[in-house]
Amino acid sequence: MAVLPMMRTTARALHLSLAVAACALPSAPALAQAPAPTTAPTTATPALDDTAALGDFIDGIMKAHVEDLRIPASVVAIIKNGKVLYAKGYGSADIAAGKPVDPATTLFRIGSTSKLFTWTAVMQLVEQGKLSLDGDVNSYLKTFKIPDAYGKPVRIRDLMTHSAGWEDGAFGYLIIEDSAGVEPISTTLQKHMPNRVRAPGQLASYSNYGAALAGLIVEQVSGVPFNDYIRDNILTPLKMEYATFQEPVPNALKPYSAIGYADENGIYVPKPFEFVGGFRPAGSGSMSALSMTHFMIAHLQNGEYDGVRILKPETAELMHRRAFSNDPRLPSMALGFYEQEFNNVRVIGHGGDTQHFHTEMYLVPDAQVGIFASYVGDGGGHAREGLVRGFFDRYFPAKAAAPPAADADFSAKAKNYAGAYRFARHSSSKLEKLFLVASPSMNVSVLDKEKRLLLTGLGEKPAQYFPIGNGVFQEVVGHRRIAFSGDSAGPAVHMSISDLPFMGTERVPWFESPKLNYMLLALATLIFLSALITAFYRRSETRAMPRDEKRVVQLATLTSAWYFITFVALILVLVVNFDSLFSHVPTSLKIALILPMIFVVLTLMLIAALVQAWRAGYWSMGRRVRFTFLVLAAVAVCLFFNSWNLLGWRFG
Repeated sequence: MAVLPMMRTTARALHLSLAVAACALPSAPALAQAPAPTTAPTTATPALDDTAALGDFIDGIMKAHVEDLRIPASVVAIIKNGKVLYAKGYGSADIAAGKPVDPATTLFRIGSTSKLFTWTAVMQLVEQGKLSLDGDVNSYLKTFKIPDAYGKPVRIRDLMTHSAGWEDGAFGYLIIEDSAGVEPISTTLQKHMPNRVRAPGQLASYSNYGAALAGLIVEQVSGVPFNDYIRDNILTPLKMEYATFQEPVPNALKPYSAIGYADENGIYVPKPFEFVGGFRPAGSGSMSALSMTHFMIAHLQNGEYDGVRILKPETAELMHRRAFSNDPRLPSMALGFYEQEFNNVRVIGHGGDTQHFHTEMYLVPDAQVGIFASYVGDGGGHAREGLVRGFFDRYFPAKAAAPPAADADFSAKAKNYAGAYRFARHSSSKLEKLFLVASPSMNVSVLDKEKRLLLTGLGEKPAQYFPIGNGVFQEVVGHRRIAFSGDSAGPAVHMSISDLPFMGTERVPWFESPKLNYMLLALATLIFLSALITAFYRRSETRAMPRDEKRVVQLATLTSAWYFITFVALILVLVVNFDSLFSHVPTSLKIALILPMIFVVLTLMLIAALVQAWRAGYWSMGRRVRFTFLVLAAVAVCLFFNSWNLLGWRFG
């Protein structure tokens, strides 16, 4: 639902590899920019209505992607003025059966793009007067309540703009491997309620929980089970025959479901159906491309498809309008949709990911154009970005513009932007917080000579940005813009990113800097390793020591060894259980988490021994000082364990 690509990168970086197999990440359009195999026009812009040329163009892109990125199955559909201009499937929905992808009938898991159906359902109830956008969610919830915090209630509009202020979570429960483990939405959301970490309406930070809660509200206010509500009020009226939120898909649709595949050692290996379970309003949709075009046309036509209306025009227009911005100078959240800008063209839409499917859906309201694409396989994340960028570069080309001259006082202003940032979407109280130390920060530095900023950690390569005015910067080679906001008299507090309006950022507190933590661990590792080496070479000397001194040396040796045992065990458990970490908490991890607690006990014993060593004058002065550094290293490691939620069983 919205954790996949970013967390997969994060986890693998540390070999903790915790790729959040989430219902569906909003597809973060340019976290890793794929080259678009397209040639920008040098004369007149090609006509989108020339369907033969459009087909050749899309075929060229898809052929390159299928081969280069190893994509077993994909589908594309393009609409304009209420009609389908192009729809085609590529590859096999079922490789073993040799079943080709059919854009009319083949069902792809659309991940977080499913949220648009949930938000549409919410707006239907708003239109009927059963919900208010500014209503407290607790006034609609019947089985549990959201605890008070910050003196402000969470509103419906806060859910729709991802600005409710929750921490993030997914570990052990977001994806269900066995249908027997699927629980009612209410049960799941009450059991896995995240903490509120900031006031509502302060910052957009993508939340699967918020979308699932909106679905629960639809269910409880309408009195109709969520899946049935979506079917009866959206899918059926829009004649979306090959579409469902049901998990697994109904028997009648099962033969049409595309199988998810992973590329393992050059072979496409089929993967089991992914159950979103109690988070289904956030990402359980399975849709064919042509069924999706009905939904897209309905929104482009302000709520109407083929004479049937699912929203009043004024309701649809409100839903598509800007509603919340991390920075008003950049694209914002609408009500459920999020804005993008491609070559200065306003676009609204939503992407989505499961572990094995990657989807993108964008609408251009002013041009009555829409594009939908869904892919199977790891390469789909890159492919959709290249396809969408190539499409807009060809049919909505940008006009060249000279960059403005940098301010004379650029360096003075830019120093307030420099520093480390991270996405505000993270866990604060659970084990997932470990992702933050496993992931490099986004670092902004100043290039004084070039009068540019250098941004690393966002995307695969560093990128330079030139100023375009008042704290806003444009990527030199690329399309992204960034903007800084916060205390005008001091360092910026937030960096907003043009293609991620649903993902606000925050400055990294100095004590949680990954670099600082790595340095402390490296120093501790050297100290403990040195202690073990010294203990080995001084075995005979230790045996000759008085009993009390010998016990202190043995305790120091045991603690040093336990440090290595703890980290090796934790890393091995996380790596071995990589594929299942977000469906359940493995018993081996629960056992491994006993090790840090034992380390804390050993550290407390070391502190007592340190006091005794100095009081009784054990060994030489130099050796007592070295022992003191070892104890300080152990204390630092305990603080590390506590800071990153490794003490106890802190699961969602």
